[in-house]
Amino acid sequence: MIQNFKNYIKKNTGILIRLDDIAENMNWDLMEKSELLFNKYKIKPVLGVIPNNQDIELLDYPKKNNFWEQIRIWKNNGWEISMHGSNHVYDMDTNNKDYFSFGGKSEFFGHTLDTQLLKIKNGLKKFNEEKIKIRSFYAPNHTYDENTLIALKNSGIKEVIDGYGLMPYTENDIKFIPQLFYKVIALPFGIQTTQIHLNYWKQKDFDNFEKFIIKNLNKIITYDQAIEKVNNNLFYKLINISTKKILQFKRIIKKRF
Repeated sequence: MIQNFKNYIKKNTGILIRLDDIAENMNWDLMEKSELLFNKYKIKPVLGVIPNNQDIELLDYPKKNNFWEQIRIWKNNGWEISMHGSNHVYDMDTNNKDYFSFGGKSEFFGHTLDTQLLKIKNGLKKFNEEKIKIRSFYAPNHTYDENTLIALKNSGIKEVIDGYGLMPYTENDIKFIPQLFYKVIALPFGIQTTQIHLNYWKQKDFDNFEKFIIKNLNKIITYDQAIEKVNNNLFYKLINISTKKILQFKRIIKKRF
Protein backbone atom coordinates (compact mmCIF):
# COMPACT_ATOMS: atom_id res chain seq x y z
CA MET A 1 0.00 0.00 0.00
CA ILE A 2 2.71 2.49 1.03
CA GLN A 3 4.83 1.59 -1.98
CA ASN A 4 1.85 2.07 -4.31
CA PHE A 5 1.26 5.50 -2.80
CA LYS A 6 4.92 6.46 -3.28
CA ASN A 7 4.79 5.28 -6.90
CA TYR A 8 1.64 7.35 -7.49
CA ILE A 9 3.29 10.48 -6.08
CA LYS A 10 6.41 9.92 -8.15
CA LYS A 11 4.40 9.33 -11.32
CA ASN A 12 2.45 12.56 -10.83
CA THR A 13 5.27 14.86 -9.79
CA GLY A 14 7.28 16.83 -12.32
CA ILE A 15 8.95 20.17 -13.04
CA LEU A 16 8.73 21.76 -16.47
CA ILE A 17 11.47 24.34 -17.02
CA ARG A 18 10.04 27.47 -18.67
CA LEU A 19 12.05 30.52 -19.71
CA ASP A 20 10.16 33.76 -20.44
CA ASP A 21 10.88 36.77 -22.67
CA ILE A 22 13.06 35.03 -25.22
CA ALA A 23 13.63 37.63 -27.93
CA GLU A 24 16.24 38.97 -30.34
CA ASN A 25 17.20 41.50 -27.67
CA MET A 26 17.83 39.89 -24.29
CA ASN A 27 20.54 38.80 -21.84
CA TRP A 28 22.38 36.53 -24.25
CA ASP A 29 25.24 35.91 -21.85
CA LEU A 30 22.97 34.04 -19.42
CA MET A 31 20.98 32.48 -22.27
CA GLU A 32 24.12 30.91 -23.72
CA LYS A 33 25.13 29.68 -20.26
CA SER A 34 21.62 28.23 -19.87
CA GLU A 35 21.97 26.35 -23.15
CA LEU A 36 25.20 24.75 -21.93
CA LEU A 37 23.50 23.90 -18.63
CA PHE A 38 20.48 22.28 -20.31
CA ASN A 39 22.67 20.28 -22.68
CA LYS A 40 24.86 19.14 -19.77
CA TYR A 41 21.88 17.74 -17.86
CA LYS A 42 19.88 16.70 -20.96
CA ILE A 43 17.00 19.08 -20.18
CA LYS A 44 14.53 20.17 -22.86
CA PRO A 45 12.97 23.41 -21.60
CA VAL A 46 10.09 25.56 -22.81
CA LEU A 47 11.12 28.84 -24.39
CA GLY A 48 8.53 31.62 -24.39
CA VAL A 49 9.47 33.43 -27.60
CA ILE A 50 8.21 36.95 -28.33
CA PRO A 51 7.72 36.94 -32.12
CA ASN A 52 7.44 40.71 -32.70
CA ASN A 53 9.16 42.21 -29.69
CA GLN A 54 8.56 45.93 -29.10
CA ASP A 55 9.16 45.97 -25.34
CA ILE A 56 11.41 48.98 -24.75
CA GLU A 57 13.05 47.38 -21.71
CA LEU A 58 14.08 44.34 -23.72
CA LEU A 59 15.20 46.44 -26.68
CA ASP A 60 17.97 47.85 -24.47
CA TYR A 61 19.67 44.44 -24.44
CA PRO A 62 22.14 43.29 -27.13
CA LYS A 63 20.57 41.90 -30.32
CA LYS A 64 21.35 38.44 -31.67
CA ASN A 65 21.49 38.65 -35.45
CA ASN A 66 20.98 34.92 -36.06
CA PHE A 67 18.16 34.72 -33.51
CA TRP A 68 15.65 32.78 -35.60
CA GLU A 69 18.28 30.35 -36.80
CA GLN A 70 19.10 29.65 -33.15
CA ILE A 71 15.41 29.15 -32.32
CA ARG A 72 15.13 26.59 -35.13
CA ILE A 73 18.17 24.74 -33.77
CA TRP A 74 16.62 24.57 -30.29
CA LYS A 75 13.30 23.46 -31.79
CA ASN A 76 15.03 20.67 -33.72
CA ASN A 77 16.75 19.61 -30.50
CA GLY A 78 13.38 18.98 -28.86
CA TRP A 79 12.94 22.23 -26.94
CA GLU A 80 9.35 23.48 -26.83
CA ILE A 81 9.03 26.83 -28.60
CA SER A 82 5.96 28.56 -27.21
CA MET A 83 4.42 31.85 -28.32
CA HIS A 84 4.80 34.38 -25.50
CA GLY A 85 2.39 37.10 -26.57
CA SER A 86 2.93 39.03 -29.77
CA ASN A 87 4.86 42.25 -29.10
CA HIS A 88 5.09 42.15 -25.27
CA VAL A 89 3.72 45.68 -24.91
CA TYR A 90 1.25 46.31 -22.08
CA ASP A 91 -1.48 48.75 -23.11
CA MET A 92 -4.43 47.73 -20.91
CA ASP A 93 -5.06 47.51 -17.16
CA THR A 94 -6.95 44.45 -15.93
CA ASN A 95 -8.18 45.89 -12.62
CA ASN A 96 -7.98 42.29 -11.37
CA LYS A 97 -10.75 41.22 -13.77
CA ASP A 98 -8.59 39.05 -15.99
CA TYR A 99 -9.25 35.33 -16.48
CA PHE A 100 -7.02 34.21 -13.59
CA SER A 101 -7.64 37.33 -11.45
CA PHE A 102 -3.91 37.91 -11.59
CA GLY A 103 -4.15 41.67 -12.03
CA GLY A 104 -1.79 44.25 -13.45
CA LYS A 105 -1.08 45.38 -16.99
CA SER A 106 -1.82 43.31 -20.06
CA GLU A 107 -1.08 42.95 -23.75
CA PHE A 108 -4.36 41.11 -24.39
CA PHE A 109 -6.99 41.64 -21.70
CA GLY A 110 -9.70 44.16 -22.58
CA HIS A 111 -9.10 44.25 -26.31
CA THR A 112 -11.85 43.22 -28.70
CA LEU A 113 -11.87 39.70 -30.09
CA ASP A 114 -10.84 41.02 -33.52
CA THR A 115 -7.89 42.91 -32.04
CA GLN A 116 -6.70 39.91 -30.03
CA LEU A 117 -7.15 37.65 -33.02
CA LEU A 118 -5.00 40.02 -35.08
CA LYS A 119 -2.30 40.06 -32.40
CA ILE A 120 -2.14 36.27 -32.35
CA LYS A 121 -2.28 36.00 -36.14
CA ASN A 122 0.61 38.48 -36.45
CA GLY A 123 2.65 36.42 -34.00
CA LEU A 124 1.92 33.17 -35.81
CA LYS A 125 2.74 34.82 -39.13
CA LYS A 126 6.26 35.55 -37.90
CA PHE A 127 6.74 31.99 -36.69
CA ASN A 128 5.42 30.62 -39.98
CA GLU A 129 7.82 32.84 -41.93
CA GLU A 130 10.63 31.36 -39.86
CA LYS A 131 9.28 27.82 -40.43
CA ILE A 132 8.59 27.21 -36.73
CA LYS A 133 5.38 25.38 -35.86
CA ILE A 134 3.61 26.63 -32.73
CA ARG A 135 1.18 24.61 -30.60
CA SER A 136 1.38 26.39 -27.21
CA PHE A 137 0.99 29.92 -25.86
CA TYR A 138 1.18 31.98 -22.68
CA ALA A 139 0.41 35.67 -22.30
CA PRO A 140 2.80 38.21 -20.82
CA ASN A 141 2.00 38.86 -17.15
CA HIS A 142 -0.41 35.88 -17.10
CA THR A 143 -3.30 38.12 -18.18
CA TYR A 144 -6.09 36.83 -20.44
CA ASP A 145 -9.82 37.21 -20.87
CA GLU A 146 -12.44 35.09 -22.60
CA ASN A 147 -11.63 36.72 -25.94
CA THR A 148 -8.00 35.66 -25.61
CA LEU A 149 -9.00 32.02 -25.31
CA ILE A 150 -11.44 32.29 -28.22
CA ALA A 151 -8.80 33.97 -30.37
CA LEU A 152 -6.30 31.22 -29.51
CA LYS A 153 -8.73 28.45 -30.44
CA ASN A 154 -9.70 30.25 -33.65
CA SER A 155 -5.99 30.37 -34.49
CA GLY A 156 -5.48 26.65 -33.87
CA ILE A 157 -3.76 26.94 -30.46
CA LYS A 158 -5.32 24.84 -27.72
CA GLU A 159 -2.48 24.51 -25.20
CA VAL A 160 -1.62 27.21 -22.62
CA ILE A 161 1.30 27.07 -20.19
CA ASP A 162 -0.37 28.99 -17.38
CA GLY A 163 -3.12 28.77 -14.79
CA TYR A 164 -3.80 27.53 -11.28
CA GLY A 165 -3.63 23.96 -10.06
CA LEU A 166 -1.29 21.12 -9.22
CA MET A 167 -2.11 19.08 -12.31
CA PRO A 168 -2.62 19.92 -16.00
CA TYR A 169 -6.29 20.22 -16.89
CA THR A 170 -8.76 21.08 -19.65
CA GLU A 171 -11.03 24.13 -19.48
CA ASN A 172 -12.95 25.85 -22.28
CA ASP A 173 -11.56 23.26 -24.69
CA ILE A 174 -7.99 24.34 -23.89
CA LYS A 175 -5.32 22.31 -22.12
CA PHE A 176 -3.59 24.20 -19.31
CA ILE A 177 -0.26 23.36 -17.67
CA PRO A 178 -0.28 25.38 -14.39
CA GLN A 179 2.36 27.95 -13.51
CA LEU A 180 2.14 28.97 -9.84
CA PHE A 181 5.21 30.74 -8.48
CA TYR A 182 7.62 33.54 -9.34
CA LYS A 183 10.50 31.63 -7.77
CA VAL A 184 11.96 28.29 -8.75
CA ILE A 185 10.27 25.92 -6.30
CA ALA A 186 9.95 22.14 -6.17
CA LEU A 187 6.64 20.91 -4.75
CA PRO A 188 6.31 17.39 -3.29
CA PHE A 189 3.39 16.60 -5.62
CA GLY A 190 1.99 17.83 -8.91
CA ILE A 191 3.12 18.96 -12.34
CA GLN A 192 4.43 22.51 -12.15
CA THR A 193 6.08 25.02 -14.46
CA THR A 194 8.94 27.31 -13.49
CA GLN A 195 8.89 30.99 -14.38
CA ILE A 196 12.40 32.16 -15.26
CA HIS A 197 13.30 35.65 -16.45
CA LEU A 198 16.99 35.54 -17.34
CA ASN A 199 16.89 39.22 -18.22
CA TYR A 200 16.49 40.06 -14.53
CA TRP A 201 18.95 37.50 -13.23
CA LYS A 202 22.47 37.98 -11.90
CA GLN A 203 25.19 35.34 -11.95
CA LYS A 204 24.24 34.35 -8.39
CA ASP A 205 20.68 33.56 -9.53
CA PHE A 206 22.04 31.38 -12.31
CA ASP A 207 24.37 29.53 -9.92
CA ASN A 208 21.43 28.84 -7.58
CA PHE A 209 19.42 27.60 -10.55
CA GLU A 210 22.08 25.02 -11.37
CA LYS A 211 22.00 23.84 -7.75
CA PHE A 212 18.22 23.53 -8.03
CA ILE A 213 18.57 21.45 -11.21
CA ILE A 214 21.12 19.10 -9.63
CA LYS A 215 18.90 18.59 -6.59
CA ASN A 216 15.70 18.00 -8.60
CA LEU A 217 17.02 16.49 -11.81
CA ASN A 218 14.93 13.32 -11.42
CA LYS A 219 11.75 15.46 -11.35
CA ILE A 220 12.43 17.55 -14.46
CA ILE A 221 10.19 16.60 -17.39
CA THR A 222 9.59 17.63 -21.00
CA TYR A 223 6.64 19.54 -22.39
CA ASP A 224 5.24 16.36 -23.97
CA GLN A 225 5.41 14.55 -20.64
CA ALA A 226 3.58 17.43 -18.95
CA ILE A 227 0.77 17.71 -21.51
CA GLU A 228 0.23 13.95 -21.32
CA LYS A 229 -0.76 14.44 -17.67
CA VAL A 230 -3.90 16.44 -18.53
CA ASN A 231 -6.68 14.87 -16.50
CA ASN A 232 -10.06 16.20 -15.44
CA ASN A 233 -11.05 13.50 -12.99
CA LEU A 234 -12.84 14.60 -9.82
CA PHE A 235 -9.80 14.22 -7.56
CA TYR A 236 -7.64 16.46 -9.74
CA LYS A 237 -10.46 18.98 -10.13
CA LEU A 238 -10.75 19.32 -6.34
CA ILE A 239 -6.98 19.72 -5.98
CA ASN A 240 -6.83 22.37 -8.70
CA ILE A 241 -9.82 24.32 -7.37
CA SER A 242 -8.36 24.31 -3.84
CA THR A 243 -4.97 25.46 -5.12
CA LYS A 244 -6.59 28.26 -7.11
CA LYS A 245 -8.61 29.55 -4.15
CA ILE A 246 -5.62 29.47 -1.78
CA LEU A 247 -3.29 31.32 -4.17
CA GLN A 248 -5.91 33.90 -5.16
CA PHE A 249 -6.63 34.61 -1.49
CA LYS A 250 -2.90 34.88 -0.75
CA ARG A 251 -2.42 37.37 -3.58
CA ILE A 252 -5.39 39.47 -2.46
CA ILE A 253 -3.98 39.68 1.09
CA LYS A 254 -0.52 40.54 -0.24
CA LYS A 255 -1.88 43.40 -2.36
CA ARG A 256 -3.91 44.84 0.52
CA PHE A 257 -1.17 44.71 3.09
